Amino acid sequence: MSQIDTIDWEKMDGLIPVVTQEASTNEVLMLAYMDKEALTLTLESNIAHYFSRSKQRIWKKGESSGHTQEIVDIMLDCDNDTILLKVNQTGVACHTGRKSCFFTSMKTNEEVLPVEVDTTAAYGVIDTLYHTIQEKKNDDPKKSYTAKLLQGEENSMLKKIVEESGEFTFAIKDNDTEEIIYEAADITYHVLVALASKNVSPDRVKQELARRFGISGIEEKNSRTEK
Repeated sequence: MSQIDTIDWEKMDGLIPVVTQEASTNEVLMLAYMDKEALTLTLESNIAHYFSRSKQRIWKKGESSGHTQEIVDIMLDCDNDTILLKVNQTGVACHTGRKSCFFTSMKTNEEVLPVEVDTTAAYGVIDTLYHTIQEKKNDDPKKSYTAKLLQGEENSMLKKIVEESGEFTFAIKDNDTEEIIYEAADITYHVLVALASKNVSPDRVKQELARRFGISGIEEKNSRTEK
């Protein structure tokens, strides 16, 4: 029996938590999850692969940023239900541009690690904005408009999408290019807020759009009608 098969995947609902450490310093970099395929890819490639619960797919660490994790060792705990990865981290581990994903003290509410890398270009503005929205979920709604939307009545949050869609439509009708761009940005923000309220990553929308390539619009519409 292989080491992979010693894990009770059924008990773990197909996912095993993974703590990732910098091999040279033992600094904890992040916590993620692997399914059986991600662990197999990690062992075969010697590069960390994880299963993203928000994206609902396997992702190679650094696939967008280039901040990969070379495997030094993989440790399985005594209960066969948690993995410790020891890695050589290229760049930073956190999407915020910090070395570690653990950078906020719950005692002082202070950020104890500086941003080392501007990751906006690597991840793209949509993903960066989505993560920023997620980070603001628990902020003071008196100081954060995003927190106010997420902590308020759901209908109020959704009304903003309707309002901004109407304004975008009128901008198109008026053939006002600057206003079209401005209103399209507003809609995008409010759609991302709604997605964040349900923890649905925009990556899943991208996956759905990619799935539709090669399928005619009529076929795609009919497939939804048949469900």
